[in-house]
Amino acid sequence: MASKKGAYETKASDTDFRKKWDRAEYAQKAKDREASEKEESKLRYEAKLAGKKYYAPLTGTETHTQARASRLDVASNVGKIMLMPAGAATGKRGRGAGFYCADCDLTFKDNLQWVEHENSMQHLRAIGQTGEVKRAEVQDVRARIESVWEKMCDEKRGDVRTLGERLEVRREEEERIRGERRVKRREEAERKRVKREEEIKVKTEYGEDVRIEGEHDEDDLLGSMGIVGFGTSKK
Repeated sequence: MASKKGAYETKASDTDFRKKWDRAEYAQKAKDREASEKEESKLRYEAKLAGKKYYAPLTGTETHTQARASRLDVASNVGKIMLMPAGAATGKRGRGAGFYCADCDLTFKDNLQWVEHENSMQHLRAIGQTGEVKRAEVQDVRARIESVWEKMCDEKRGDVRTLGERLEVRREEEERIRGERRVKRREEAERKRVKREEEIKVKTEYGEDVRIEGEHDEDDLLGSMGIVGFGTSKK
């Protein structure tokens, strides 16, 4: 029986394109996962017996808990419509409609629950923090006080103005507004002047019988209403 060969005289079969799996490697991964799940179940059971809440054990690579550098954005999705797949999570586990935490893979239906979760020990452990704040030393406290004081002084120096300075700023603002109004009036006057010149030019070239757009709108409106003209009481 002839053996199957490829284009380069190499042995080939119908299933050579498939990925080769290392059975021993994945068997070891399965054993490790089962062992970790058993250990976690044991720790959860012990915490329940002790009346405590279970948290993932520390690995030694966590950092101290620090204040957020920015505020939580709870209003960016207000008034928006989110399209969710049919298999989206209906409970907290998984991604669904609401406030989603990617670190913990949880979805919360209101911002209060989401903010409480962001401050919880479960979330802090998930993002690699211990939940403990670093004890500040004397130098840290002094540096912080100095930075806050400098910031306050800068703000005060920027806000303090004399009465003359405030009046000058107000005068400049009013002058700017008047200038903008003058420019608008000039542009409107120039536009009307150009339009009148064009109408006069058309009348000069083609005579008074030429109908210019917008010239007889009022007469047309009265005619459509059956009003030819208004009488007068003068005799």
